[in-house]
Amino acid sequence: MSDFIKPEWSYWISIISLAGIVAMFALLLITRRSGLSESSAGMPAKPTDHSWDEGTLQELNNPLPRWWVIKFFLLCVFAFLYLLVYPGLGTNKGLFAWTSTGQYQSELDAQAARSKAILGKYSAMDFASLSKDAPAHAIGQRLFLNNCAVCHGSNAKGSKSFPNLSDKDWLYGGEPDKIKETITGGRNGIMPAFKTVLSNDQIGAVAHYVRSLSGLPHDAAKVAAGQTAFAANCVACHGSDAKGNQAVGAPNLTDSTWLYGPSIKEITFGVTNGRNNVMPVQANYLSPEQIHLVAAYVWSLSNEATK
Repeated sequence: MSDFIKPEWSYWISIISLAGIVAMFALLLITRRSGLSESSAGMPAKPTDHSWDEGTLQELNNPLPRWWVIKFFLLCVFAFLYLLVYPGLGTNKGLFAWTSTGQYQSELDAQAARSKAILGKYSAMDFASLSKDAPAHAIGQRLFLNNCAVCHGSNAKGSKSFPNLSDKDWLYGGEPDKIKETITGGRNGIMPAFKTVLSNDQIGAVAHYVRSLSGLPHDAAKVAAGQTAFAANCVACHGSDAKGNQAVGAPNLTDSTWLYGPSIKEITFGVTNGRNNVMPVQANYLSPEQIHLVAAYVWSLSNEATK
């Protein structure tokens, strides 16, 4: 396919495009003059070999109506002007140097300018004030529904592997700046796999120890071994008290909030194979003003200073 981007192809495309217009123009002239000469001489239209109903219906070779021919001439002129103005002759950029990418970007810029004019007044407001401002709160909610609900749900309560944003449990922190940081730059939470570090028995013991931290049913005989394995391998992220570390997004293992579920099966799978959760970067899709509003809406879901 690399042959199609050689400079020679640009010339061929230009020649073929222009030759097609010229040929069509010439064909119209030839056929039109032939038809007019016969008509001016008072000669009847020539019959063709096409007939039906035993010769009762005969197809005649009449010239095209004048308005139709004029339309075709104008189309040829339009085609030539179009190729002169817009890119259509190989690598020639045209008089306007138009590109679909450039038009798309200009439309994005225009939309961003309109959005900034409307939403800019909210940028200086803190989250508590925004949550009490009905129009701002409604805009933040719509932005959330359009961009975040596909993962976190329309009620923001999340689902398996997607965090609940309506409670006080935060992986990276629920302060306004942290929420904006998360939305803007995204997150990539990685739980390393321990299948090459711990034996199956040790992983099972860790699972029972972790369940014991939040008061869930567990095998008491395995807790001591699980605690030892946990202290040697897990405290770097989850802390010696297992309450997590928001600096790296390590969850608190002592509460009742579980991203994948509290069953022995899910905990064992996570410790064995690890986890890799990605929160996509929203700065690629939302302006700073929009991020400020959607972050304020998310913050309002778990704070009392709303409405």
